[in-house]
Amino acid sequence: MGGKIINNLSSFPVVFVSGKGAVLKDSDGKKYIDFVSGIGVNCLGHNHPAVVKALKRQVKREIHISNYYNSDTGLRFASRLLELTGFEKVFFGNSGAEANECAIKLARKWGYTFAENSGLKGESKQVIVTLKKSFHGRTVAALTATGQDKFHPGCFGPYPEGFRYIEAGDYQALENIIDDSVCAVLIECVQGEGGVNVIDRDWALALAERARKVNALVMADEVQTGIGRTGVFLASQELGIEPDVVTLAKGICAGVPMGAVLMRNRARDVFSAGDHQSTFGGNPLACSAGLVVLETVGKKDFLDNVSRSGEYIRSTIKGWNLPCIKEIRGKGLMIGVELKNDEKFTAGFVQKTLLEAGLCISTAGPYVLRFLPPLVITKKEIDEGLRLLYLVLSQKK
Repeated sequence: MGGKIINNLSSFPVVFVSGKGAVLKDSDGKKYIDFVSGIGVNCLGHNHPAVVKALKRQVKREIHISNYYNSDTGLRFASRLLELTGFEKVFFGNSGAEANECAIKLARKWGYTFAENSGLKGESKQVIVTLKKSFHGRTVAALTATGQDKFHPGCFGPYPEGFRYIEAGDYQALENIIDDSVCAVLIECVQGEGGVNVIDRDWALALAERARKVNALVMADEVQTGIGRTGVFLASQELGIEPDVVTLAKGICAGVPMGAVLMRNRARDVFSAGDHQSTFGGNPLACSAGLVVLETVGKKDFLDNVSRSGEYIRSTIKGWNLPCIKEIRGKGLMIGVELKNDEKFTAGFVQKTLLEAGLCISTAGPYVLRFLPPLVITKKEIDEGLRLLYLVLSQKK
């Protein structure tokens, strides 16, 4: 590859040239089962016929127009997305980090305006609370919102002020940390990068109740969990927290870059013209693919199959009773397999070994294997992936 692309992701020396469903093919013709789906992006797999058709049709009409105007495709996409989620307004960007940046700005303006309308200084209500082990993106503000010290190296400082972190499941901390200075709480319903940790529903409800008691917005980062990944259209729907703001990206447009921020209730009318913008956000090409995603993933039988497929993967791995596995967790097709600590048998080692065997997976920390297969993955593809996984894990003595 000649070193022309900076290797910030420590990419493997594999060049993929095509794909279909949950199968990828590299430049040497070797095939791989895809349990990554572009880190949860390719929700309808590779080369989905309806997505390809929609993109071809849209390319012939228009690819991009300025956000000074609206496109018919964008308006249809926005209407359908709001209809499926029960939100009232949406902002379109290009990525999950951008979506979270938008949500952070919205929360800060909400808190500032609320404080001033209450006869206080606007700056007195601009703290945002996130969870420890969370991940919210790679921009400076999103990194600061991320509740993991490893993402806060000194070389990128100084970091923005106004963030606090809370341990998921800690009820006492709700009272101690979420006070009148807080303008919003931002949580992932399942922490992806932090280890595929499922947030307890009762605690999440208590968190939302506490936030509303101090007039703070409830915001859910569904960049990874949204668009059917956990077996429901939005994971926050299952938690029951009824967020004011939800951020989306990854699977929203089946591989075409898109980020979105959903708003309702108190968050609906916070922004004024010019408060936040995006040149490429909501472009017709992305929205045309997004319409196919919504039409497919928005159906109950499709989501039910995602849940069944995820349960099948988790129960199968659990049934192996392999000594190297510490825990299996997740929701839908967002799955984490935690290995027992062994410096010679890390998640990175397993990931590399599986790639050589023909299975693509991700990791979430030094000892967690992370699976994010396409939502359309077939049982045959699942079984082949699991066969390769078993071959590698069972070799651990």
